[in-house]
Amino acid sequence: MKYTKLPHTDIEVSKICLGTMTWGKQNSEDEGHEQMDYALDQGVNFFDTAELYPVPAHADRYAQTEKIIGTWFKKTGNRDKVILGSKIAGRAEFTKFIRTTGFTRESIIAAVEGSLERLQTDYIDLYQLHWPDRNTNYFGQRGYTPSATDYWEDNIHQVLETLRDLIREGKIRQVGLSNETPWGTMRYLEESKVHASLPRMITIQNPYSLLNRLFEVGNAEVSHREKIGLLAYSPLGFGVLSGKYLGGRKPDNARITLFPNYGRYSGETAVTATQKYYELAQANDLSLAQMSLAFVNSRPFLTSNIVGATSMKQLEENIASIDVELTEELLQKIEAIHNEIPNPAP
Repeated sequence: MKYTKLPHTDIEVSKICLGTMTWGKQNSEDEGHEQMDYALDQGVNFFDTAELYPVPAHADRYAQTEKIIGTWFKKTGNRDKVILGSKIAGRAEFTKFIRTTGFTRESIIAAVEGSLERLQTDYIDLYQLHWPDRNTNYFGQRGYTPSATDYWEDNIHQVLETLRDLIREGKIRQVGLSNETPWGTMRYLEESKVHASLPRMITIQNPYSLLNRLFEVGNAEVSHREKIGLLAYSPLGFGVLSGKYLGGRKPDNARITLFPNYGRYSGETAVTATQKYYELAQANDLSLAQMSLAFVNSRPFLTSNIVGATSMKQLEENIASIDVELTEELLQKIEAIHNEIPNPAP
């Protein structure tokens, strides 16, 4: 395994992070425990979860993923071996069964304390805002369109004050963003620069893959200049970049088969690009999944690559991608496909 540090800290994390959002829906508690056992044995010390998980979000399954992690901590005593990230759900129609008040002080405190109880731990290493509290472009929206009914009033200072207080209480160690834009990222960073007592956002968890490199448009420069690390999620585009859906296939129990509304990586242009990347991987004696993950692993702005799996075979292949080195020639051929079909999925 390869390791890096969470920016501006001495916290060392594996460059492969174990994603967990299928546990409690597509994966059972025992399967989640098996994945954590294996990942830790392979040197993966960074696990990422959220109060929203598993997805799709549903009141009957609310926070089951955190509970599964909590029972594993209790069973194994391995809490001190793991750098743990979790997230507070943002305001949305599909989260009304959780809260409807946005990132108020009361909401953040309730979310943290609920997560701590379910995770059976006293602290969370990295606490993230799952998506912005304001109307903006995230979750498959390419561009920003102003809303005539934007309800948001700037609460960034208050959010950071609440997170600061939770850090002082020892309930969280560091804070990060997720599904955030360059404007939002800089707004949080500037607030903590102007007010020295406020905590600094150290990571941004956004989608990044061969099918969606939009992070490079704005956020990559912010990441480089401000030293805020990318935690790349959906590096296989909901499994599309494994190649298993090519030819119109619909594998049993696969995410897009089960949840066809999760189709942002399945449009015609994305399928065309996936086929080209598949053929390139085959010509270089690589699986499409490992080439796709190795590409993400190679990015200079990456802190950790969040991989998820519903089977142990998938997890083994995904973690092993850390040992795949792409040649300069292969990277140039990847770039040629990207230039031909740039960002086919939002």
